Amino acid sequence: MVLLGSFARLRPPRGRWADAALAGGVFVLAAVGGMGPLVGEREEPWPVTVFGLAMTAAASGALWFRRRRPVAVALGVLAATAAYYLTSVYDGPLLVAFVVALYAVAAEGLLRAAVALAALSVVAVGVGTLAGNDDVNGVGLFMLTGWLVAVVALGWVRHSRQRYVHEVEQRAAGEERLRIARELHDVVGHHISLISVQSTAALHRIGKDPAQAETALAAIKSSSREALRELRATLGVLRQVDEEAPTAPPPGLARIGELVASARSAGFDVRTHTTGEPEPLPTEVELAAYRIVQESLTNVTRHSRATAVTVHVSHAPREVRIEITDNGRGPARTVPGSGISSGISGMRERARALGGELATGGGPDGGFAVRARLPHGNGASPQS
Repeated sequence: MVLLGSFARLRPPRGRWADAALAGGVFVLAAVGGMGPLVGEREEPWPVTVFGLAMTAAASGALWFRRRRPVAVALGVLAATAAYYLTSVYDGPLLVAFVVALYAVAAEGLLRAAVALAALSVVAVGVGTLAGNDDVNGVGLFMLTGWLVAVVALGWVRHSRQRYVHEVEQRAAGEERLRIARELHDVVGHHISLISVQSTAALHRIGKDPAQAETALAAIKSSSREALRELRATLGVLRQVDEEAPTAPPPGLARIGELVASARSAGFDVRTHTTGEPEPLPTEVELAAYRIVQESLTNVTRHSRATAVTVHVSHAPREVRIEITDNGRGPARTVPGSGISSGISGMRERARALGGELATGGGPDGGFAVRARLPHGNGASPQS
C-alpha cells in the first residue's frame, strides 16, 4: 500500500522540465534506433558516424526551445534531420524529432507555417526519391504525407481546444465580474440612499427635535453596519485561499423585514403582504427576490416623491411573484444611463437569469410599480 501511494503521488514533469524530458526522450530513441554503426560490420567512416550523432543531439536538443520559437526550431530540426539522412547509411528514427517540432508549430496556432513545413519536407523527400534514393518509394512517400497531415491536424485540434477553453474561462470571469458589480450596486446603492435620507433628516431635526435626530443617527449607524456586513459577504468571492469563508447565509425573503425596517427608519410607510404557501426556495431565487426588493426600495428613496410603499410576495407551486408599488409622483419614464435605469436593468437581468421576467410601469393607484416573476422549478437545491 505504501508503494502504491508513492506511485500515486508521482506527477509528470511540467513546464521547462517537461520540455527537457521530451528532448531527452527523443534523443535516447533516435540514438538507440541509430546504433547500427556501433553494432556489427561497419558500413560508414567514423567521422560520418560522429556527424550523425551530432545531428541527432542537435535535433533533439532544439526541441527544448520549441515553445519559444516553434517555427525556427522546426526549421532547424528539419535541416538537422535532412543532413543526418543524407550522410548516414543507417536510417535511424530521427524523423520523430521533426514530427514533434511540426506538432508544436500547429499546436501554437501557426497553421500556415505548419502546412508549409510539412509540404517542404514532403517535397524534399520526393526529390530524393526521384534522384534515385531507393530507401523511400512512392508508397513510403504517400504514407509520410499522410502522417504529416495527421500530425498537423492533431496540433491544430489541440490549439482550437485550448482557445475554446480560454474563451470559456474569459466569459465565465466576465460574468462573475458582472455578478459582483450587480451585487455591489444593490448593496451600496440601497444603504447609501438610506443613509443620505436619514442624514438629511437628522440635520433638519437636530435643532428643533433632538430626539428624532438621535433616532435618525441611530438608523444611519445601523444602515452603515449592515452595508459593511453585506459588502464583506459580497466580496467574499474574492478572498484569498487561506482566508475563512463568510459564515452568514446569503440574503433571502426571510430578511426582507430588515429592508422594510430600514425604509421605515427613513420616513416611509412600508407595508408587506404575503400570500400563498411559503416553501424552501433555491438560493439563487432567494437572493434575486431579496435584491429586487432592495433595489426597488432604493429607487423609491432616490427617485420618487413617495411616502408609502407596498411589498407583496405571492408564493405559487413553481414560482414566486413580487410586486413593489409606491404612491410617488416621480417621472413616468426612465432615462437611459440614469441610476434608476441601471437598477431596473439589473433587476430584469436577475429575473431573466432564472427564466423569469420583470416589468415596470405605473401602479394601480398612481406611482410606480415593479412586478417580477421568478420560477423555481429548475431542480436547484433549496436553501438550507
